[in-house]
Amino acid sequence: MGGKPYCLSARPGAAYRTVSLLAKYYYVAWSKRRSLNRAIEAVAKKSRNLQGLEMQKITTPQRVLMQRLFLAQFAMLVAGLAWASPVDDAFAAYERKDYAAALKIVRPPANKGEAWAQSWLADAYLNGEGVVQDYAEAARWNRLAADQGSALAQYNLGLMYNNGHGMVQDYAQALKWYRLAAEQGSASAQVNLGLMYTSGQGVVQDYAEADKWYRLATGQGNTNAQFSLGVMYDNGHGVVQDYAQALKWYRLAAQQGYASAQYNLGLMHAKGQGVVQDYVKGHSWFNLGAASGNANAVKGRDIVAKLMTPQQIADAQKLARDCQTRQLKGCD
Repeated sequence: MGGKPYCLSARPGAAYRTVSLLAKYYYVAWSKRRSLNRAIEAVAKKSRNLQGLEMQKITTPQRVLMQRLFLAQFAMLVAGLAWASPVDDAFAAYERKDYAAALKIVRPPANKGEAWAQSWLADAYLNGEGVVQDYAEAARWNRLAADQGSALAQYNLGLMYNNGHGMVQDYAQALKWYRLAAEQGSASAQVNLGLMYTSGQGVVQDYAEADKWYRLATGQGNTNAQFSLGVMYDNGHGVVQDYAQALKWYRLAAQQGYASAQYNLGLMHAKGQGVVQDYVKGHSWFNLGAASGNANAVKGRDIVAKLMTPQQIADAQKLARDCQTRQLKGCD
């Protein structure tokens, strides 16, 4: 169900500002409720709006950095500290790919028990950034942060158990850590919980439970969750088969650049599933999916092109270009 994200132009400066704003919104809500779960609920709408404006325009490595930055700033706000220069310095070092310098800044607070720094160190060992890749060390630092309630570390620990990185693969443990992170509002953990319930990994297959976790993640605009809900409606897994609903969820993910959703939209338009058969729209979505790196979309585009006139192909290509110009907004 995965797919390579379709990355639009990256704007790290704007993303940095977005993270700073989000940290402040979460802090205000947290200070009133002293509950991260309730804080997440209280600012979910604001978070989605900001993420929709900025966070979808950054690449996956930058997105990971934004997560670290958010945790650091939020933690410091909770502690009553100013947005301290060491974190700024670590961020700047990481941006210029001086990972060793970033780790010199991050390691002292990690050794003092600060969860955000421990989580950063874990990622460094996991990805071999500034240190030799070491899954065991990554697991150790993740566990230290996870035991303090860091949702990001809990999610990453679940991921390591899921994939058997630095430990024996253990779906039950993966499920445990995903659930802890998911209950704190981690959309990635919610999606992975949903996937485990869908496939029956470490748990009895349960489409209703999968549906629940996917929907929670869609509330945060998560494209993988949107796509997964589309698949459930497309195939009638745990729900009555409903192409209109499948189209709805695929479209939401496709408009955010999710390549597999773009491919599936192309299929549905080309086959006339839930919509009037339209080769032009089918070809257009296949084209967008192909541009996002989806190999099946390349094949789909080539197959449907054989059923089209030269004018229809030209129209489809123009439609795809127009969608890209609008950054996929309003494309259906």
